[in-house]
Amino acid sequence: MAQQITLKLTVAEDRHAALLKHPAFAAATGREQHPLVSIYYDTGRLALRRAGILLRLRKQGASWQQTVKRQDDSSGGLTRRPEWQTPYPNHFDFACVDDAELRDWLQRDKIAGRLAAVFETNFRRTVWQLDPAPDTRILVKLDRGWIASNGRRESISELELQLVSGSIENLYVLALELAQSQALPPLLLSKAERGYRLSLNTPAAPVRARDVPIDANDTPLAAFRLIALDCLAHLQLNHDGAVRSDDAEYVHQMRVATRRLRAAMRMFRPMLPAGFAEHLAPPLSELMRALGQARDLDVLMAEIVVPVARALPDEPRLTDLASAVTNRLYAARAHTRHVLRQPGYSQLLLTAGSLLQRAPFIEPPGASTAPPLLQFADRRLHRLQKKVLELADAARIDYPPSLHQLRIGIKRLRYAIEFFGPMIPGRSGATIIKRLAGLQDELGQLNDLASAGTLLMVCAGKDAHLREAVTLIGGWHGTRHMDLLGDIPDKLKLIRGLNLPTLERSAAEGQG
Repeated sequence: MAQQITLKLTVAEDRHAALLKHPAFAAATGREQHPLVSIYYDTGRLALRRAGILLRLRKQGASWQQTVKRQDDSSGGLTRRPEWQTPYPNHFDFACVDDAELRDWLQRDKIAGRLAAVFETNFRRTVWQLDPAPDTRILVKLDRGWIASNGRRESISELELQLVSGSIENLYVLALELAQSQALPPLLLSKAERGYRLSLNTPAAPVRARDVPIDANDTPLAAFRLIALDCLAHLQLNHDGAVRSDDAEYVHQMRVATRRLRAAMRMFRPMLPAGFAEHLAPPLSELMRALGQARDLDVLMAEIVVPVARALPDEPRLTDLASAVTNRLYAARAHTRHVLRQPGYSQLLLTAGSLLQRAPFIEPPGASTAPPLLQFADRRLHRLQKKVLELADAARIDYPPSLHQLRIGIKRLRYAIEFFGPMIPGRSGATIIKRLAGLQDELGQLNDLASAGTLLMVCAGKDAHLREAVTLIGGWHGTRHMDLLGDIPDKLKLIRGLNLPTLERSAAEGQG
């Protein structure tokens, strides 16, 4: 069995020539090129996919090679996976798989007897051998071609850095060098996963945050690493949709992912190594600004302008103001796409991935002297709750910034509870999250209404006709605004009544 360690990157189809001008390729000690045709197999019910197993036949010259792979660990584009290869003798032969349990499973009649082709990949691969440092060898593979299944086809355009010898850090050093003048964001979806989605005709859709599988036995740094990698994946899985689609949810989910990562960095700050936050905070702030401009205008249009325009369809001033807002929205979306296509976005993800793949995040078992995760999490959660209570005491309905600060505090507490949700027994965590989400939503509506006037006046400019439309919108939303403000005292009581579970005691009770 061999273990393959690779870092996969996306290359824009029109940027291959620019990429190949990088000096690293001129320093290659070897170069070869060949076409590769691969056919992937599974059962009719996709049993291999559900088990995390890949079975592939790949044509090499005049012969075919059989490969079995197991997806053991993949994060941020970096993949570690065991694989077993053998010549294909015109029938599947799993004798080369030295994992007895896997071999027996593959040889079962309900698996081996029901295998059929699911999709095909066809691409030209160019391979360079690089020796960028002593005792370090990396194969750089540039693939360009297509995936096909059931009459559907998608293009392949990706760069793979395979570690032959040396440390994983060397992969990131090379990737960051290549990404200095070229956008090369990590590629999270393998050719196989894309092939399965193509065979199933799975439509592209925004990806939401998911539960992070942290464990009470993890160290705080190990837990942060899992959370950060999940946030980076959440960010990148929505990148393509944000660049190619007008669906505002992609940008929203990228914004949520960035906020969650910043919240995690803030929560785990006492445990993070020196310089970690300083490396990531500036590019994350820049990304948030780009995403925020587009998202604010999306909300302004959908939640503030459109309801009034629908209620007053014969009002030309509203139609003209809606056009002005739309123009600014399209400009903001274009700017966001521009930012997401720049090398800086790739460098942010690669830098974060590099930092998370080295010490102290990767350390031998038992090497940490950090406090237990439950103790750390309990202390930080209650500190966040204390901050929320202070903000609630300072909140005033006649001072919108105080409500905005309260909303931010609630959001940070909610994210923290979501991070540690798997360690909270029973339904108490989900109940608190639901309550906090409702409070955050209502305060968010208030903030949108409070800031809408300023943003609308910017869109209206000096045009008196459009400024009258702004006044119409403000009047139409006035009742709703007052109703929301009237609910604030009751909402503040709910905040003061929140009872966070003590994680240490809850965990002990759960074990008992």
